[in-house]
Amino acid sequence: MTRVKKGVNALKSRRNILSKVKGYRHGRGTKERQANEAIFHAGSYSFAHRRDKKGDFRRLWNVRLSALLKQNDLSYSKFISMLKTKDVALDRKILAHLADKHPETLKKVIEAVR
Repeated sequence: MTRVKKGVNALKSRRNILSKVKGYRHGRGTKERQANEAIFHAGSYSFAHRRDKKGDFRRLWNVRLSALLKQNDLSYSKFISMLKTKDVALDRKILAHLADKHPETLKKVIEAVR
C-alpha cells in the first residue's frame, strides 16, 4: 500500500479550528486541543442560550406591557384574561411594541376589551 502523508489535511483542519477561536483568551485561541474544547463548549452554550433568549424576551414584553397597564389601573393578568374572553388575537410581542412605541393605540385596545 502506498504511504499517505497527512500534512496538508492536518494543517487544513488545524487552520479551520483556529479560525473559529480567533480572539479567545489564553491557550484557547492558539492551541489546537484547547481550541477544540472551546468550540465544543461554545456550541453547546449557544444552543442552550438560543432557547433562553425566547424566555428572556417574553419576560421583557410582560414588563413593558405591565408598566403601561398599571397607568390605566389594570393588572397584566386581568388584561390577558380579558383579551382571551373577547377573542382578541394580539400576542404579547405586538402588545409590548404598542406599549413602547404607540401607547395611544394600546389604550384604544384596552378600552375595546373592557
